[in-house]
Amino acid sequence: MSTKIWTLDLAHSEVHFKIKHLVISTITGSFTIFSGSLKTVTVDHNDFANAAFDMLIDVYSIDTNNLDRDKHLKSPDFFNADLYPQMKFHSTSFKHIHGDEYKLTGPLTIKGITREVTFDVLFGGQAKDGFGINRAGFEITGTINRNDFDIHAPDVTEVGGLVLGEEIKLLANIQFIYDID
Repeated sequence: MSTKIWTLDLAHSEVHFKIKHLVISTITGSFTIFSGSLKTVTVDHNDFANAAFDMLIDVYSIDTNNLDRDKHLKSPDFFNADLYPQMKFHSTSFKHIHGDEYKLTGPLTIKGITREVTFDVLFGGQAKDGFGINRAGFEITGTINRNDFDIHAPDVTEVGGLVLGEEIKLLANIQFIYDID
């Protein structure tokens, strides 16, 4: 049995989110600065069951392709980045479901509020690159409710509807590396 610490490869990873705007269209954004690790304790090199995922996301790195909106999202109206500059996730469970499908569960902390969440994970596989570095890829998807983390839009439409939807869809395509040497 061996313990391996895999490091998040930022050059081959991305974290995105989607939220409804005026309930008629979707705004897509990303976080461009984040870090993470994957810890496996296994006897089989290809077995990621019960692996432990850790991620930190820099709130200041939010990018929706609109500087004014990004500035507003960092304000106390939404993420309050000056007071809560990071989002944190640490898994408590990574369970194999079927084939390449897993469930990833653990506490997610946004704005100092921690809630247990469960994400769907698709294991993309494992390969060794041309430099002899082992790589493992994962697609992580899920939905959180922004109200659970006190992320509130102060505005409503002229007919009283929400400016923003309550559900935030999350998508992370991440690749971890493990260099044996």
